[in-house]
Amino acid sequence: MAEKILMIALSPTMEEGTIVKWHKKEGDSVKSGDVLCEVETDKATMDYESSQEGTLLKIVHGDGTASKVGDLIGVIGQKGEDIQAILSAAPAQSAAPAQPVASAQPVASAQPSAPAQPTAAAQSVAAKPSSAANGPLPTLSPGQSKSSPLARKLASRNGYDIRQISGSGPGGRVVKRDVEGFNPSLAQPAAAGQAYVAATGQNVDIPVTGKRAVIARRLSESKFSAPHYYLKSSVEMERVIEARSMLNKEQTEKVSFNAFIIKFVAEALKRHPAVNASWQGDHITQFGSIDIALAVDLGNGLMTPVVRNCGNRGVVDIDHELKELIQKTGAGQLKPEEYTGATFTISNLGSFGVEEFTAIINPPGAAILALGELKKVPVVDEHDQIVVRQVMKMTLSCDHRVIDGATSGRFMHELTRTMENPVRVLY
Repeated sequence: MAEKILMIALSPTMEEGTIVKWHKKEGDSVKSGDVLCEVETDKATMDYESSQEGTLLKIVHGDGTASKVGDLIGVIGQKGEDIQAILSAAPAQSAAPAQPVASAQPVASAQPSAPAQPTAAAQSVAAKPSSAANGPLPTLSPGQSKSSPLARKLASRNGYDIRQISGSGPGGRVVKRDVEGFNPSLAQPAAAGQAYVAATGQNVDIPVTGKRAVIARRLSESKFSAPHYYLKSSVEMERVIEARSMLNKEQTEKVSFNAFIIKFVAEALKRHPAVNASWQGDHITQFGSIDIALAVDLGNGLMTPVVRNCGNRGVVDIDHELKELIQKTGAGQLKPEEYTGATFTISNLGSFGVEEFTAIINPPGAAILALGELKKVPVVDEHDQIVVRQVMKMTLSCDHRVIDGATSGRFMHELTRTMENPVRVLY
């Protein structure tokens, strides 16, 4: 008997998925566990595996088309079966092309160098690259090169200036493969993830869909549901720099600055567990594990890979996993359990020359730490002498429903003392 192949939720926040590529054609034999197609969610591209056996009788949505969760995307059964009743019962569905993966960069390092499971209604999945794409196709503005609608959409979603992309299509037309193979670092002005304005002075409208739409929704919910307040502190980083330098002399691979920050934060959270908590409506959960996320820039949005159980791990171990997660983020290979469920988050804009900023809390955590750049400034030392020190500004955003001011103040004091005297991690 013929059975429906439905779009299923492959990430915790997925409402719609885009079929990037079918691995089976109509008429192909299908075994249980075979990959039917790749589906691009709001977070990553997942292999859609079949739990059924038979013949792929119909592909309802082809490559580059979008479907809402629960929509019919195909039919599987026995050769020669009549599937008209299934197709007639399916509602009309919209379609939209997919977008390629952007390169990853940690919203990180003030110095150089540095979990919900997928739903499986009838199929199981394994993780792979990128973000869902849907919405109206961008139009060709005066002065732009000849290009296909799909190429313009892909370029728009990635912040590429279509005029900077060489076309390989008929008459020099820019097509999908040209956009996917475009390297913005070798081009002029427009970089990945940035909206651009044409030289004519005309505005360019970029549809808010996929990853950007999810970020907007989740952060809006966080900002307006959680009463935020902020604590700011300046910390002298001389001893952290010295400790990192000494450790790296003994390592074949240098330990990143962010790994040290994660370790110090984890130690402060061990001493102040009320900060490692979450608002649950009728109760507050204090987490038994310290799972710290680092915000990573994808060019067209952020991901927050999570290093688990940081309270019981050394800085070298943390650094090893962090680098693996960042590499997987850049390749679009993070699984949902690797970017969800953080109990605390760090966002570091120091490498961009940002002195200080405030960040929006990343649920389910109740706090996020924003880090600025390391900067040499004059300070008054313990002998009332003016000396030059490397100082970093930190801002802690807290959910007042969970963390009182005095609690967060003690946490920040502990974190500052630990960073100014790293030997405290041995206490």
